[in-house]
Amino acid sequence: MNRMGGLSTHLFFDCVGFFMRVVIIGQRIFGRAVLEAFLSRGDEVVAVFVAPEKENARPDALKTSALERKIPLFQFESLSSKAALETMEMLKADIAVMAYVIQFVPREFTRIPAHGTILFHPSLLPRHRGPSAVNWAIVCGEQETGVTVFRPTDEMDEGPVILQKTVPIHPDDTAGTLYYDRLLPIGVQTLLETADRVVSGNYEEKPQDTHAGSYESWLRESDARINWGSHVNQVYNLIRGCNPSPGAWVAHGQEKIVILECRKVLYRRFQDVRGKVGTILAADNDSFSVGVQGGEIRVLTVRTASGNKMGAGEFMQRSGLTVGMEFGR
Repeated sequence: MNRMGGLSTHLFFDCVGFFMRVVIIGQRIFGRAVLEAFLSRGDEVVAVFVAPEKENARPDALKTSALERKIPLFQFESLSSKAALETMEMLKADIAVMAYVIQFVPREFTRIPAHGTILFHPSLLPRHRGPSAVNWAIVCGEQETGVTVFRPTDEMDEGPVILQKTVPIHPDDTAGTLYYDRLLPIGVQTLLETADRVVSGNYEEKPQDTHAGSYESWLRESDARINWGSHVNQVYNLIRGCNPSPGAWVAHGQEKIVILECRKVLYRRFQDVRGKVGTILAADNDSFSVGVQGGEIRVLTVRTASGNKMGAGEFMQRSGLTVGMEFGR
């Protein structure tokens, strides 16, 4: 935590009886975790803003949590609307916190709380701006990533940075394990720490170099198609970065097969090569190996077009695959 005269900001606020009036703008599990974290330490969450759900969508986790706690909930089609701006004015918040936000939030809206608004992003900005930052960091083969809390602007992920923390990407991490095991909990704590710093006035904003870093859009299904002719490291990183969503896949017959869990085998010598790229080189009860450039992908778990998740051995039996056959195209 930030230090003020030898006391953490949280302890400082406790000593003087100060608790923040917070607005949460967000969605999903991360939004819920941020809401619960502020409440658990005694801050007052005066309202929650959640984007309207699409028809037949699952109930949003943040929305459900706010309703259970009887916290005022607002779902405006546009946060640029007069009604949304007047609502934020009425709340008299100390700070607003954006926690997994897809809906556009205009600067006019973010400036209304007494200490403005802070926004979370799951990368080390300016690297990997955009909505699929966790996925792309793995697909690009990076060994570390992190979380950034910054001031939102009307440009995508380009506002001045207040606080960053770095986390490693382990060799067998998937997008799911990286996000849920490390980025989510560290992200929640970094938002708390940043809010304390901003409300106490003990912080600084560091402009991003808008010509540095990178921007990637959504990692879509079309980006997730596996090419067995790519290098084993590229194929392995793609599969990891697409797990659990959107899922790296191949077309097998008329069916799209998603590969979820796998391991890679690097060839060290010419003598290690066992067969052609794109063919099944070996199999056992639990897995099968597909040849790629520079090695093999040992497939452990797949998801079929019907959505069923199953072990690779069971999938081979059901689909009639055998060693020597081509798998996917």
